[in-house]
Amino acid sequence: MPNPPETVSALAVLSTANADAKAVAGRAFRRSVADGQYDVGPDAPLSPSPARPAKPVLVPPSGVAKRGLGTETGRAALLHAIAHIELNAIDLSADMVARFAHVPELQLVRDRFVDDWSKVCDDEARHFGMIQTRLRELGHEYGDFPAHDGLWNAARDTSHDIAARLAIAPLVLEARGLDVTPGMIKRLDSVGDKASADILRVIYHEEVAHVETGIRWFRHVSEFRNQAPISYFQNLVKTHFKGRVKPPFNVEARDRAQFPIDFYEKLAS
Repeated sequence: MPNPPETVSALAVLSTANADAKAVAGRAFRRSVADGQYDVGPDAPLSPSPARPAKPVLVPPSGVAKRGLGTETGRAALLHAIAHIELNAIDLSADMVARFAHVPELQLVRDRFVDDWSKVCDDEARHFGMIQTRLRELGHEYGDFPAHDGLWNAARDTSHDIAARLAIAPLVLEARGLDVTPGMIKRLDSVGDKASADILRVIYHEEVAHVETGIRWFRHVSEFRNQAPISYFQNLVKTHFKGRVKPPFNVEARDRAQFPIDFYEKLAS
């Protein structure tokens, strides 16, 4: 794979279609920010969707078959679903910068915002690479199984407002990962797939920091808008999230992410 340009923008990540190249671009984006070579550029309209590879085939959520973990194919299908989430997460963190860095709420703290979300992008790109490597060890790779576009549908629905995006992407969808990943790790351990389980352990640990990044910036935007964070979050979720906020919650992990139960418990009732 060719080396990325010396300076890579969030927009370059979004406009890269090949999945492996998108992960490379996501990591290069972080290096550009860390090296002080990054400029958010002009505030210009963005495409509603990022560039994506021709595969996987995208189907409704009900069309993604659930497979048991007793076979390598079944474990590969689970890892593929996680790889798809991580690829979306690369784009979501890049889109957070490209779409929202110019909003008035960030005028005085833009550099910190870009730094935080470039770190998230780097983590998500590394996670995708880890899973892609493991998929190839199992005789598959990203694109071999169908996937659904629910994550990016949620992104499109919140593309107009940074508070809505922060509420739904990191604080509903990514926080859900904190709830379900420990169970997936146990299931993989139970069938002897320690290699896959260890990758999920790394992802689980680092996703706590991503949720913490989300709640920290949500509180900032809420304060700027003179909104009470808890009620504001709940109203945004009721308005913009089409699914259900599902218990049981991993309260311990959410607490480590500085995301207290007062925010989300009532949404599950």
